[in-house]
Amino acid sequence: MIDHPAFTFAKNPAVPVMQFTKLASDLILQSSIENDQRGLEFLAAFGSDAITDEKGLIQDTALRTMSGAGHQHFLKFMNDIAKNTNASQLGEALFGPWAYSDTGPSLRFDPEDDRRYALRWKNPSSDASTSVRGANRLAIEGLPMFPTAPKGSLLETTGFKGHKSNNTYWTWPIWDAEINLDTIKSLLSLQEITKLKPNATVIKSIGITAIFRSQRITVGKFRNFTPAIQVA
Repeated sequence: MIDHPAFTFAKNPAVPVMQFTKLASDLILQSSIENDQRGLEFLAAFGSDAITDEKGLIQDTALRTMSGAGHQHFLKFMNDIAKNTNASQLGEALFGPWAYSDTGPSLRFDPEDDRRYALRWKNPSSDASTSVRGANRLAIEGLPMFPTAPKGSLLETTGFKGHKSNNTYWTWPIWDAEINLDTIKSLLSLQEITKLKPNATVIKSIGITAIFRSQRITVGKFRNFTPAIQVA
């Protein structure tokens, strides 16, 4: 995926609607020739040309955590991470322990990326940020599992509920059986799991053993996620 058009069409996914539509058309043609749907799957996760804002930009995914402030760009960081992740870093992400020794871009999905001064021993402005790059790389591969879709005048992202800075939550299930990607997509999109109190009988009957939820918060011009809590 290094330098793939889905990662390089812009620095951030909220682009003018015609630009997004043109890229989608190009990727549809490319997928028919090369029998490769990855670009389209990522594009569906990034946003939709069916919903735009007052500036004519597409509404984008609730998973987007940055959009240019502090030179932090969501798509650019994804491409940079794809370029600079090695097998050893993937091994650390999968098998641990997580050493948080990698410098450079991260997607801000890890609660550790919330670096407010009040939460830290020393001033974060003089304390280099570190991450687990392999985990960020694997998170990128997971994005197509959370496609977006229009609902009225708003864009919804799979697994999310709410749109404001103080009421947006991301919920996901944990299962105990070996299942394929199509089944995983089905579980991630279940309406039951996003309810305030999921029905334990319903979720256990389909093999879900637990449900976790994280709040997406806005700190200044950046978004972060809180540590997850078990809700079922």
